[in-house]
Amino acid sequence: MAGTFHTRGQPTALAFVKRAVASVRPPHALLLSGPPRVGKTTLLLDLAAGLLCLAEQPVDRPCRACLACRKVEAATHPDVHRLAPEGAGGQVRLGQVQALASDLALLPLEGRCRVAIIEHAQRMNPDAQNALLKLLEEPPAQVTIALAADEPAGLLPTVISRCARVRLGPVAPAAIAQILAQRAGMDIARGESIGRQSAGQVGLALELAARPELLIARGRLARSLLDLLDADRRTRLGAAGQLIADGAEIAAGATAEASSAVEDEEAPKALGVRTSSRGRGGRGVAKPAPAERRAAVAHVLDTWRELARDLALASRGGAAELRGRDLIDELAAAGKRTDGPQMVRFVERLEGASRALDAYANPELVLDVLLVEWPRANAQADSSQAA
Repeated sequence: MAGTFHTRGQPTALAFVKRAVASVRPPHALLLSGPPRVGKTTLLLDLAAGLLCLAEQPVDRPCRACLACRKVEAATHPDVHRLAPEGAGGQVRLGQVQALASDLALLPLEGRCRVAIIEHAQRMNPDAQNALLKLLEEPPAQVTIALAADEPAGLLPTVISRCARVRLGPVAPAAIAQILAQRAGMDIARGESIGRQSAGQVGLALELAARPELLIARGRLARSLLDLLDADRRTRLGAAGQLIADGAEIAAGATAEASSAVEDEEAPKALGVRTSSRGRGGRGVAKPAPAERRAAVAHVLDTWRELARDLALASRGGAAELRGRDLIDELAAAGKRTDGPQMVRFVERLEGASRALDAYANPELVLDVLLVEWPRANAQADSSQAA
């Protein structure tokens, strides 16, 4: 029988991992990069299971039935080491890498090798990266070090150069629909709709399928941003607090039903959201604590990026390609008043802002700058259409 891999929708990256599993000498260092929540950690866990599987024939690994495979699945295998950002700043720190280096210097306890997985590797601070570089320059025998990064730009060039590199992309809606049908019993049409709305992020799609209220919250946030197309500077800046509150609500709701089996790499940290009695339409306005605002703004930028992309498409009549199907009428109307090239540039601006936020830029300042730069709708287009 062939090995059983959990990764879906990433054929090129999965083929690379299958070759590594079948090889007698897998790469000592591997860097997977790609958008958030598209399956990077899932693929690295597939790699770990394959390298440690006890099946006699490499082509049968991972078998998912042997003791080693079951331990990898249960996160109890002593030869699998996982690092992730921790603390208020959300960093991978020097002490974590030093402890990892000490563990990797020892012989494997049960398997043929040791596998180290560093999640969100772009969040390693400089000291941690320099310690990792020493490890990569003189890698211990029988060790594979695997990094997952949303954007490799945050890594030292010397770290990147010592890794085999694989790029993952968004997962196609059809592939996400198959995952949702298998895991959530969802019909294919609904699954494809969620796949489009999740922008190819498997982890987000699973959360949206499990908690439909998140779709409502994201739609409300998108409508708020649409309304701001016509707003003046003062109104836009005044909306920042509510946008952060809405982002925190989405993040908190996603945390409540985070799916660990397919995208545990992307399960957000729990957000202790406090509310007050003030807010639009009587809704409580969330007041995230300082450590939580970054996650809240990140969710705002995610929704904003998909909205801006849809507006760029709608500006040239690409209704069939829109991801925000629940807002299709509003998007079509706003698209007629939107400068497409300007909106494309703003999508790029949002991507840069997300990278800056990940590099610990002030979240409120990032949001304020983007609100001022948000392209204004062309009011004259409406009058010309009416004429």
